[in-house]
Amino acid sequence: MKNILEYLEYSTELYKDKIAFTDEENELSYRKCLNDSKRIGTYLLKLNKKRKPIAVLMDKNVESLTCFFGIVYSGNFYVVIDSKMPQDRIQKIFETLEPIALITDHKYEELATSLHQHVCIYEDMMSTSINEEKLQMIRNQMIDTDPLYALFTSGSTGIPKGVVISHRNVITYANWFVNTFDINNHTQFGSQTPFYFSMSVSDVFSTILTGATLHILPKKLFSFPVKLFEYMNKKKVNTIYWVPSALCIIANLKVLDYVDLPYLEKVLFAGEVMPTKQLNYWIKKKPHLMYANLFGPTETTDICTYYIVDRAFKDDESLPIGKACQNCDVFLLDENNQEVLDQSEGELCVRGSFLAMGYYNNLLKTKEAFIQNPLNHSYPEMIYRTGDLVKYNDRGELIYITRKDFQIKHMGYRIELGEIETAVSSLEKIQSSVVIYDRKQDKIVLIYVGKISEEDIMKGISQKIPQYMYPQIFIKTRNLPYNQNGKIDRKWLNDHYLELKEKK
Repeated sequence: MKNILEYLEYSTELYKDKIAFTDEENELSYRKCLNDSKRIGTYLLKLNKKRKPIAVLMDKNVESLTCFFGIVYSGNFYVVIDSKMPQDRIQKIFETLEPIALITDHKYEELATSLHQHVCIYEDMMSTSINEEKLQMIRNQMIDTDPLYALFTSGSTGIPKGVVISHRNVITYANWFVNTFDINNHTQFGSQTPFYFSMSVSDVFSTILTGATLHILPKKLFSFPVKLFEYMNKKKVNTIYWVPSALCIIANLKVLDYVDLPYLEKVLFAGEVMPTKQLNYWIKKKPHLMYANLFGPTETTDICTYYIVDRAFKDDESLPIGKACQNCDVFLLDENNQEVLDQSEGELCVRGSFLAMGYYNNLLKTKEAFIQNPLNHSYPEMIYRTGDLVKYNDRGELIYITRKDFQIKHMGYRIELGEIETAVSSLEKIQSSVVIYDRKQDKIVLIYVGKISEEDIMKGISQKIPQYMYPQIFIKTRNLPYNQNGKIDRKWLNDHYLELKEKK
């Protein structure tokens, strides 16, 4: 197996007319998904390019999935662009990415043409006749280390970073996911996460690997959990892989007190810390389900460690992040690059086939994060330093502590605070600003100097960063503190920002 499309083709042979993907309006059988993907792939052959990025600007729907697969058929790799993302951020991504084309549909045609000179319209591509011979020629030239997709994450300099994932990465990862959680042709996924978020990789590719069915859950229904449950029951969803904040909505509103999920078998979660109190609500209401805590950055395809809940936890206890996935090794390094073998904290490092290829068009950042294994001096071996501080408990399970730097996990997204600062600092009336994170309250805090209102700040940054990066606490001050190096004293602000808030 060298190409992810082999999964789709094999499952189509077995389950031709079975539904592969659904959304609120449409559904795709495996046969139709395959043929539509090949039409798109054939259409894109006229670009006469290989291993180049092609962006997709569409809503999260079944059609967008055929675009992803179609791009791969053409010998290139796809990049998902959020249709709700501010144009300023899309343009920053495109400056790094330099996509050879942008696929969209009629709904976003006007926006797409303002962003890229070569726009391909989905509806037009569907009239293309499939050229099996040329598609096979492209396939014969592809190898498992060719890029499959790139996902752009927040960058500390204000420039998003494109994590490049290969076919080998996803093949290795998807096989682990399928085997560990017993994903099979009876699995009915309820998909919550956006396609530009690494968590979506798990359910999308394990679906086509096993002949499962993936149901795209309408985002609007998460504001109406009872209707969400009714929709899930209509689709007979038995497996969910959600961010904890989505699970917490259900727990905080006690939705399971009123509506049951009789088909549900597995509850997987990742992306941020899962509060034990809310998890315990789920377990109390649905005690016989499998619950699993998955952990990892985009740079490890999606996950590098996992913990299947096998015992009770008090509300104030932390869930372990468990152990390394199969064919993925993790270890801890201290500040001197020595391995941590006791229960001291250290930086989580990862090696193996889950590791991304690096950051697209960003060799400097790649070299900073993807380094030679300092424990191996005998041959080249790349590892990824996650920046996550963890430790072992007395059971040998990994426990997450915090981020090593200013990178945070918030609302299920990995965010670099520097990107928010860059957006705020660019506003005309801002003199200086710092963004910190209150972990206890799970709030992003903006401390700034300048004659500008909170309303104008929000208006200004709404064109630069997505909504999940917006500050939730605003503190205006006359001056910011500086340390001996002449830099803003972030440590002091983290320790004393409440004092500034009280003076406000």
